Amino acid sequence: MSELMQASHQWATRPDDQRFTSLTQMQKHFHAVREASHAIVRASRKIEAMPTPDNAGLLVSVQGEDVDMLAPTNWSFGQLAQIAEAPASYLRSLASPLAADCINYGLKVKRSVEDVGLLYHKNGGPAQLRAATGPKYGRIWNADILDKLVLRFGDGLSGDWRVPGEFGKRVDVTAGNTTLYASDRDCFIFLADEDHRIEIPNRRNGETGTLARGFFLWNSEEGKSSFGLSTFLFDYACCNRIVWGAREYAEVIIRHTSGAPDRFIEEIQPALKRYAESSTASVVHAIEDARKAKLQDDVDTFLANRYGKRMVQVLKDVHDAEEKRPIETRWDVVTAVTAYARSIEQTDRRIELEKDAGELLTA
Repeated sequence: MSELMQASHQWATRPDDQRFTSLTQMQKHFHAVREASHAIVRASRKIEAMPTPDNAGLLVSVQGEDVDMLAPTNWSFGQLAQIAEAPASYLRSLASPLAADCINYGLKVKRSVEDVGLLYHKNGGPAQLRAATGPKYGRIWNADILDKLVLRFGDGLSGDWRVPGEFGKRVDVTAGNTTLYASDRDCFIFLADEDHRIEIPNRRNGETGTLARGFFLWNSEEGKSSFGLSTFLFDYACCNRIVWGAREYAEVIIRHTSGAPDRFIEEIQPALKRYAESSTASVVHAIEDARKAKLQDDVDTFLANRYGKRMVQVLKDVHDAEEKRPIETRWDVVTAVTAYARSIEQTDRRIELEKDAGELLTA
């Protein structure tokens, strides 16, 4: 088992205006954002940066677009600087007129002409540039994602799948303990079914234990990250939203290429539906099959082929310390690998091992 820190990082870093206390609140917010958003593609030569009248910031104009000057967000400014091949951190240290000149030089002189995908938001006040991406950026709208989540899980508070409690106990969801987050560049959602826990006989040292199901979902309309969905079993989430005792971690990533919206509809939506509606028996059966499946190779050969020779004794020692007996089955290997993963500080490597351990259940 190991800890998942993704939700805790969100909890620790999100300001109050990026915290939502229900899926329906998020849904309403994202629909309002989408209705005021406009996506266009323009040649880089038709994009021009200029200082604000007080020289305190930058504005962006787009030739041939019926819109006032666009005020770039911190995120879209960085994207525009990258397109212009000018370091954003350096540009932010310059006076606005000089920064504008640097961006315009990159867009109009240094680089060959190319199409740029612009996303801007206009809702009565000054228009805001939200993103500057490639022309074929496959945007998965947060509003579409929330529509599917609300259809499947309701408000995320009162159904089986909801914002997780603390140490397995239900809590009233507030901005302080929510696991629903969104900014002007991304969103992150953590829901769990803690009522229908999976009972696992002989889970540890001969004692029966239970695990809940959970998932993380994240997305960016603005190019900050790919769309991602991860599922896992876990003991509980604490007050700091650390997920404790996690195992069977599986992850699906969709890059925002031109086919991304179709892939979300064709692949992720049905998979999420099956995960939400499936009986816990399917998970129990997978675990039990792994428990009963004796390793076809001898233990040393199996571990060496999958994890390398130097890991053989490490994993055998970890399992012996955890379970007070040697490795015999695929489930024992899962237990050893996830226990070893707890000691790894590097998040990517730890999650990689967790994913591999989860794959053993369906091998």
